[in-house]
Amino acid sequence: MTDLSNYRKSYEKNQLTEDNLPEDPITLFRNWFLEVEEFGSTAEVNAMTVSTLGLDGFPKSRVVLLKQFTYEGFIFYTNYNSEKGRAIAANPNVCLSFFWHELERQVIIKGVAEKVAENISDGYFESRPEGSRLGAIVSPQSEVIPSREFLEGNLTALEKKYSGKEITRPNNWGGYIVKPVEIEFWQGRPNRLHDRIRYKIQEDFSWQTDRLAP
Repeated sequence: MTDLSNYRKSYEKNQLTEDNLPEDPITLFRNWFLEVEEFGSTAEVNAMTVSTLGLDGFPKSRVVLLKQFTYEGFIFYTNYNSEKGRAIAANPNVCLSFFWHELERQVIIKGVAEKVAENISDGYFESRPEGSRLGAIVSPQSEVIPSREFLEGNLTALEKKYSGKEITRPNNWGGYIVKPVEIEFWQGRPNRLHDRIRYKIQEDFSWQTDRLAP
C-alpha cells in the first residue's frame, strides 16, 4: 500500500465572497481565466476535463482544450465518432472542470452539449496547423489500431494525397458547445473551509447564487 495521508497543502492565496459577485457566472469565469493567464501559469490555462456517461454505463473523464467561450457556453472540438462523441450523442448531459492550482481555484460546469454550426467548425478547422488537420482525418479516434506504424503510414499517405491541395474538414470532426445549467466556483481557503459559490440557471434564464458548505 502507498500511503498518501501526509500529502497536505494549506490554501491561502485568495477568497471568494458574495460582496462582488457578478450577476452571471460567465463574467466570473472570464475574470478568473484572465487572472490565471496574468499570473503566468506554466500549464495550459484552457485545459479542462470533460466527463461523459459512456454507452457501457460508466462515467469517463478526459482532458481536452477549451477553444472558445461565450455567454452561451463553452466550445471544444473532437471527432464525433470518438468514444466521447458517441457518449454525447446518447446522453448530452456532460460536466466540464478546470483546476488552476497556481491560484488554488476550481470551476465545475454542468451543461448540455450540442454540435456547433458547421461553418464554425469549418472556420476553426481551417485555422489549425496542417499537421493537426491531417491528424484529424487520419485518426479513427478511440478505435483499436494495430500499431503506431499504422497511424504514421496513413499520415504519410495523406501528406502525399493532399500535397499542394486544400485540406477540408471531415464530416465526422467538429465542435460542441456546452450550454451551462450550473457552474460552481471553488476557492481554496485555510483549514479546508474552502469557498464554494454555485450559480444555477432559472426558468427566466437568470442565475441564482448559493454558498455551499466545503
